[in-house]
Amino acid sequence: MENQQKDKKGIFTRLKEGLSRTRSNITSRLDELMKYYSEIDDDFFEELEATLIMADVGIQTTEAIMTHIRRQVKDEKIGDVSKIKDLLRDKVSSILVEDTHSLELPSPTVFLVVGVNGVGKTTTIGKLASLYRKQGKQVLVAAGDTFRAAAGEQLEIWSKRAEVPIVRHGEGADPAAVVFDAIQSAKSRKTDVLLCDTAGRLHNKKNLMNELNKINRIIDREFPEAHKEVLLVVDATTGQNAIAQASLFKETVGVTGIALTKLDGTAKGGVIIAVKAQLGIPIYFVGVGEQVDDLQPFNAREFASALFDN
Repeated sequence: MENQQKDKKGIFTRLKEGLSRTRSNITSRLDELMKYYSEIDDDFFEELEATLIMADVGIQTTEAIMTHIRRQVKDEKIGDVSKIKDLLRDKVSSILVEDTHSLELPSPTVFLVVGVNGVGKTTTIGKLASLYRKQGKQVLVAAGDTFRAAAGEQLEIWSKRAEVPIVRHGEGADPAAVVFDAIQSAKSRKTDVLLCDTAGRLHNKKNLMNELNKINRIIDREFPEAHKEVLLVVDATTGQNAIAQASLFKETVGVTGIALTKLDGTAKGGVIIAVKAQLGIPIYFVGVGEQVDDLQPFNAREFASALFDN
């Protein structure tokens, strides 16, 4: 129990450290506003709104948050500016918690991991492989991105780090054939978790989306007994472009969850709030560093606390 508490504390500390740039962008500015303004007025609200937009919470989501806070301030007759941070944290937490569920993995489970090039798909798959192997699960990786040069080699390096087997073909091979073979291997190995990489270039092109749909159909046909998750990897540093990516993949392959990477490298981590509010897709994982254990299962309340608490 003591070790679990230490580990939980360590995870929260890493989350808070990883969010330092975003927290500085929101919380430090908020602290400045609370020092400057002695009362809550329209000028204060305008500054608060600008702060959220600068953190890439997005105009639509920011307007919804501000409408809620304005109404709450009015209804509860709140005049103390120091109360605003609590209101903001509670509202953000409620947005992130809504319709969110913990990721339960029955055996077998297949992850179809999608996303554009450069978002960290390969790294995310490697970290997930390590996470689930350490939980005692039998894990298999499928190198389904056969289009990007060296993608298979990179994934093989990660699979060795995670100490899990990999199924891969040569560069330029049919990605669906790789996934087909991986499914057969997963069945024979009695694999608990199969992690399938996919191509990520040309995310707005019809041929790539057709390829993803083809892989999807093979999983449904060849592995109907498996629980399937379509995990979209999104780079937090891309800001509002992340919403456009998520929307496109959601329409095409039915995204069931999101892994938001590189939160430690941006001051615009507020995009996670916008993605959840506008698309309603659960956030399953957040990446807050380069280490293997810096990809963490997402906890909405802990995220809000790490973002707003000093």
